[in-house]
Amino acid sequence: MSTDIASVPLLRRPLNGARLFGSALLVVLAGFAILGPWLVQADPATQDFGASLAPIGGDYLLGADHYGRSLLARLAYGARLSFGMAFLTTLAAAIPGALLGLAAAWYGGWIERGLELLATVVLALPGLMLVLLLLAFAPGNFGPLFLGLALTLWVEFYRVTRATTAAILRQPHIEAAKLLGFGSGYILRCYIMPVIAPTIATLAAFAMATAIIAVSTLSAISVGLQPPTPELGSMIVELLPYYAEAPVHVLLPAVLIFLLVLGLQLVAQRSDR
Repeated sequence: MSTDIASVPLLRRPLNGARLFGSALLVVLAGFAILGPWLVQADPATQDFGASLAPIGGDYLLGADHYGRSLLARLAYGARLSFGMAFLTTLAAAIPGALLGLAAAWYGGWIERGLELLATVVLALPGLMLVLLLLAFAPGNFGPLFLGLALTLWVEFYRVTRATTAAILRQPHIEAAKLLGFGSGYILRCYIMPVIAPTIATLAAFAMATAIIAVSTLSAISVGLQPPTPELGSMIVELLPYYAEAPVHVLLPAVLIFLLVLGLQLVAQRSDR
């Protein structure tokens, strides 16, 4: 019997070349984000106008920006910020989304109808508008940006979990388990979690990629995190006026964003090729 690989969740797919490369890429980038700020001795905010737009090599391994700040240090802190913020945002969206999906499928009735109405209302609001509305109360702060992205991303976790759990609960072996007296905890632990956990992991990889792009884009249009915070999107905008003099300096944060998103997309992709 053949298996539709597109329906196979992340943790159950074979680790093909692309996923293996994506996993290795994420390990390297996570190591750079976690260890980089400790290993790089330079302060990302220290200015040295004598080294403005210093080239790669010499006293600055990856050069310096227009304020003479070490690009290696700023990239390390920027990678940590993007990775950390994407991880926390995904966690804040996945946990309540999955729990509410389980509750809706398990109890049904007015609980399911109420949660469906709430999810529909949130989906009717453009995600970018929701984030911008929250950022209007505290521009440039981490809290509103984190909250806005989490509120936008939880719906996908909720709906997938609800639909998957409801389909599992309709199966005959679940009815048999209930008739034999097995409790809700046993059914949840043995029959539901093994199915929905890999699916949630797949959604989490896509959600992290979405969060990284959103944070960088909002910072690039000056409504997200603001300079001198070493955020990758704002670094691109800060260096853009100097593209003619130092094009590689502008491309470095863009390449780091690309690699972060590429790693997450490769890990989550289908593996039938």
